[in-house]
Amino acid sequence: MNHSQDSDPGLRSGTYPPPDPVAMTQRLVRTASVNPVLEKNGTGEAEIAALAAGWLDRWGYRSETTEVAPGRFNVVARRGRGSGPVLLLNGHLDTVGVEGMRDPFSGDVREGRLHGRGAADMKGGVACILAAAARLANEDRPGELIVALTADEEHASLGMEALVASGIRADAAVVCEPTGLAVMPAHKGFLWINAAVKGRAAHGSRPDLGVDAIACAGHLLVAFEAEAARLARDTGHALLGPGSLHAGTVSGGTAPSVYPDRCEVVFERRTLPGESAAQVMREAEAVLARAREGCPRLDARLEPGLYRAATEVPSGSPVVRELQAACERAGIPGRVAGMSAWVDACFLNRIGVPAVCFGPGSIAQAHTTGEWIPIDEIRTGASILTDFSRRFLARGK
Repeated sequence: MNHSQDSDPGLRSGTYPPPDPVAMTQRLVRTASVNPVLEKNGTGEAEIAALAAGWLDRWGYRSETTEVAPGRFNVVARRGRGSGPVLLLNGHLDTVGVEGMRDPFSGDVREGRLHGRGAADMKGGVACILAAAARLANEDRPGELIVALTADEEHASLGMEALVASGIRADAAVVCEPTGLAVMPAHKGFLWINAAVKGRAAHGSRPDLGVDAIACAGHLLVAFEAEAARLARDTGHALLGPGSLHAGTVSGGTAPSVYPDRCEVVFERRTLPGESAAQVMREAEAVLARAREGCPRLDARLEPGLYRAATEVPSGSPVVRELQAACERAGIPGRVAGMSAWVDACFLNRIGVPAVCFGPGSIAQAHTTGEWIPIDEIRTGASILTDFSRRFLARGK
């Protein structure tokens, strides 16, 4: 879907007042950027990356668009000089699919809400980043502002992995995921645990010959359910609560009249800061051992799958305190909370860039067929992010 840059008042360089973040959110929502790995006809980030890069270029930023995979693009833009602090503002450009949505790219505003795929996750947040960048473009600050808009967060984080591999460095980062304008310095991680349960195929009339892999997997499911209850009882984090565990997918069997010789289950373990994949796998093996006590015929193997670490920035760190102060200056509580979902801040924290989440919208709206975002949160979020960035860049290193 193509839109003329000049058809949107307030989005051109040199206009006054500065670009309206709600208008930018509408343009971003109306520019489809469905992750092609998640939906067959997904367009990827090419068009939306070009749109964002065009705005940043007009505002005087040095922008670079990089193809991190075929048809998948990052935009990294810089403005300022290296004599002061370096601040990174990050958001992802891709969205999940649109199946079941009536008008996914409308960008319509009704009753104070802007509707469409990506409105909350996270084009409202990207608009806040761009609005802050535009407002700071002509201010003489000693620090450097980096705007990093990345591809593929909704699948494998190819964009953030490429950004980190490029050697990006900053003194702090704000990832503008939907937090309802709370400051979120901690987020959970996850490990997918692949369980392969073996049985023995046989005709349904010959139980003496068959071993039912699905029935054996049932014992494993019960054991993991007990482990989930233990995690809820015995683990915890001040902002994130307890770790969790659930069965995500189950597959097995070939026909009703055949004893299944295989059943596969994928469990997802949501982790807390400090928990490693190795630790989680040791716990999972102990669960398997307990399941075998109740089902001696259980022949199963556990293997780790995709892992993303939980990370946190101390609640007393400068980036958290300064974001809280910016919220309070805007007349809203500087609330600190935990991000239940895993986010790309993990990669930045891993390379020593303190990264916190802060942005408009609710994670409860993310990926829903009726996705929306409050327009007042977009405007307030843009003002807070601008104020925070201005003060952060002005302070000494």
